[in-house]
Amino acid sequence: MAKPLGASDEHECCKTLGQTPRWYQQPFFWIFSAGGFLVAASFFVPALEPFRAALWEYVRAIWLAVASGFLLGGVMDRFIPSSYISKHLSQTGRQTVLNAVGLGFLMSSCCHGLLAVAMELHRKGASGAAIVSFLLASPWASMPVTFMLLGLFGLKGLLIVLVALLVALVTGIFFQWLDGRGWIERNRHTVAVHETFSIRSDLKRRLKAYRFSWHRLGRDLTGILRGSAALARTVSGWIFFGLTLAALSHAFIPKEWFHRFLGPSFSGLLGTLFFATVLEVCSEGTSPVAFEIYRQTHAFGNALAFLMAGVVTDYTEIGLLWQNVGRKTALWMLLVALPQVVLWGLLFNALHL
Repeated sequence: MAKPLGASDEHECCKTLGQTPRWYQQPFFWIFSAGGFLVAASFFVPALEPFRAALWEYVRAIWLAVASGFLLGGVMDRFIPSSYISKHLSQTGRQTVLNAVGLGFLMSSCCHGLLAVAMELHRKGASGAAIVSFLLASPWASMPVTFMLLGLFGLKGLLIVLVALLVALVTGIFFQWLDGRGWIERNRHTVAVHETFSIRSDLKRRLKAYRFSWHRLGRDLTGILRGSAALARTVSGWIFFGLTLAALSHAFIPKEWFHRFLGPSFSGLLGTLFFATVLEVCSEGTSPVAFEIYRQTHAFGNALAFLMAGVVTDYTEIGLLWQNVGRKTALWMLLVALPQVVLWGLLFNALHL
C-alpha cells in the first residue's frame, strides 16, 4: 500500500545528517567562527572595513536564493520519494543527462541556492552524472539569467546559454562513461526502481490516500523545516567560506589588476579563470561583471570563461561535491568541464566575437 502524500517513504537524508559529530567538531562551526572573528575585528581595525562591507553586499545578494534553496530542499525531502528521483536521474541512458540539464534550465536560483537542491537530489538517489549536469546547466542556462544575458550581451547572450547547455551535456555523458567503468563514486542512496514503475500512478495513489488535518499539516511543516535545517548544516558552512574569500579578494585585490591582466590573450584568459574562481558568488551578480570585462577588453571569450569557470572552479561547489558526492566526482568535474570552457573561450576570442 502506498504511503500517503506528505509521509515520504524514506528519510535517509535526515538519518545520515543526524549521525554527525558534536557541534564544536564540525567544520562549519570553525568556518563561521573564523568569519565572525574577521567581521568583529573589522569594527576595531579600519583596514578590515572594506571586507565587512563587501561581505554584507554578497550576503544581501544571495540570501534569498540560498534560503529558497534550503526550503525547496526541505520540501523535496518531505514529499518526493527517492523512487521518483531514481527513476529519472539515476539511469544510465542519455535521457538522464537531458532530464538533469532540463531541470537546471527550469530552476530560478543562483548557483549557491542550487547547491542545496543538488545535494538533496543526490540524497534522493540522483547519479553523479545527473548532479554534475544539473550544477553546470542551472546557473547560466536558467531562464532568469538567460534574459539577463540577453539584456547585457544582446544575441551573443544566447551563445553563452547554448555553450553552458552543451558543456553540461558533454560532461554528463562523459560522467556516465566514467560511472560505467567505476571511475567515479556510485550513489549509495539510489533505490532500485522497476521499469514498469509509473510516477503518475504512484502520485495518484498518494493523493487519494492523503487526508488533510491540522495535525498532518503541522507534521508536514515540521518535516520540511527539519529537512531544510539538515541541508543548511551541510551547505551553509561552505557557502560562508566562499563568501568570505570573495569578500577578501574584492576588498584587497586592486581593481586595476583586473583590467591589466584580463585581456584577449591566453594569459588574459587564464587570469580571467583565476578571477572567476575567487569571485564567483551569485550568477545574477557576476553577469554584469562579465559584461564589464567584455566592454573593457572586447574579449567575448573571456566573458564566457568568467561566467562558466566561476561555476566549474567554484571552491564551494567543489568542496560540497568532494564531501558529499565523492572526491573522484569533484576532481573529474574539473578535469572534464574546465578544458571545455578554456577551448570555447579561446575559440570565441579567435573569432573576435
